[in-house]
Amino acid sequence: MAGTYTVGRRAAQVSFAVAGIVPVVAGSWGVLQPFLGPVGAAVNHGRYLSGLLLGIGLLFWTAIPRIERETTRIRLLTTVVVVGGLCRLLGVVLGDPLSPSVAGALAMELVVTPLLCLGQSRLRPRD
Repeated sequence: MAGTYTVGRRAAQVSFAVAGIVPVVAGSWGVLQPFLGPVGAAVNHGRYLSGLLLGIGLLFWTAIPRIERETTRIRLLTTVVVVGGLCRLLGVVLGDPLSPSVAGALAMELVVTPLLCLGQSRLRPRD
């Protein structure tokens, strides 16, 4: 039984580490990229939102060492990600273009992140 626990825990840790690359890299890129075109409040807001994405990714990563004990944090972060994904999906329904990057983001927000959360919730802390 201990072997199964270790394998499941390690699989969850690796999955969260790999999936966390997306928001950390995308958020960092959004914060640091030189925006082309008009500048001002819209660019500043874009950097702010990218910073939120970066923060979400980092917070997921900080849950990795004790992943079996971080259910509340992971559920909260997952809720934030899913709400954002639903808003992105609404934009597509209202006419925003469904580009490959938008489709990928929707997959991460509405499929991958909830599945990771579900898998993590099945881990039980060892006493």
